[in-house]
Amino acid sequence: MRRFALTIALMTLVAPAFAGGTLDRVMGSKILTMSSDAEYPPQSFLNDKNEMDGFDIDVGKEIARRLGVALKIVTPGWDVITAGGWAGRWDVSIGSMAATPERAKVLNFPAIYYFTPASFAAHKDSNITTIGELNDRVIGVCTGCSYESYLQKNLKLDAPGVPPFTYQVTAKEIKSYETDTNAYDDLRLGQGVRLEAVLSALPTLREAIKKGYPMKVIGDPVFYEPLAVATDKGDPEFDAKITEAVDAMRKDGALKALSEKWYGVDLTSVK
Repeated sequence: MRRFALTIALMTLVAPAFAGGTLDRVMGSKILTMSSDAEYPPQSFLNDKNEMDGFDIDVGKEIARRLGVALKIVTPGWDVITAGGWAGRWDVSIGSMAATPERAKVLNFPAIYYFTPASFAAHKDSNITTIGELNDRVIGVCTGCSYESYLQKNLKLDAPGVPPFTYQVTAKEIKSYETDTNAYDDLRLGQGVRLEAVLSALPTLREAIKKGYPMKVIGDPVFYEPLAVATDKGDPEFDAKITEAVDAMRKDGALKALSEKWYGVDLTSVK
């Protein structure tokens, strides 16, 4: 996957590379550096102007505005982000990351900002019509993500208000990809050519279908992900500022408005 380092504001200050003192670094430089993904629409993507856009990007912009700083976006690999130990290379991840107990060992989750349904999809010409028919199939997922954990049957979600879920599918083979889009690309080749189904975020599947991917959603969502702002360990004051900003966005309706802008529905709580 192509990666880009993009700056939202025209500023040239560079944050020093150290893990602690995140709040001091952000407020001193007046830049909040956020990690994101350039190929994960509608959460984050490059628009026609070659600028980062999407729900996560708008959330990052609003948090930065409330902190009184500019926003800078970098796009490291997902495995690097989730490993923690960022050493000041970026300050925050606003990238639709599921808050799990395993990730909480190396990262903090100061604010859950929305919940997204996870759904299966098959090629539009497939004879698969129900979730039960997905058993013993070759299914594609993003590597190291909650969808892979679900198929491996070791998914743990750590957030209040998350509905209970059951493992409804046992895959014949789990194929892991760097991004969801890579899995969609293999599925679009045809039923069973490389994949028989994918498991991904329902909004992302719908966006891909809207753009012409020959896929169909199968059944109802199998679980809801609590998606959180993530920070590196070591600065509780910075975490408190993030919590305060997201809480204010929820209370004044800004978060709901952004969800409705990008998804057409309010995903900031589980109904």
